Amino acid sequence: MIPLALRAKLPFVIAGFLSFLVSVWLYFGQDETTAGIFVGLWVPSIHSLGTLLLSPVVGDARRERIEAIR
Repeated sequence: MIPLALRAKLPFVIAGFLSFLVSVWLYFGQDETTAGIFVGLWVPSIHSLGTLLLSPVVGDARRERIEAIR
């Protein structure tokens, strides 16, 4: 069974990799350099979105610890 943390990250990794493949195919295979570069820029955007959505909010955890001390 795949761990929950990996299952949450997997869609973003797959989407980034597919975007990379489509970018290479457009750039080299179809000679669409502009479209290939445009789609290639999606890769870091997809990975950044995954990081943003999957990372815990630090402020909330800190606030909970401070409230627990009081």
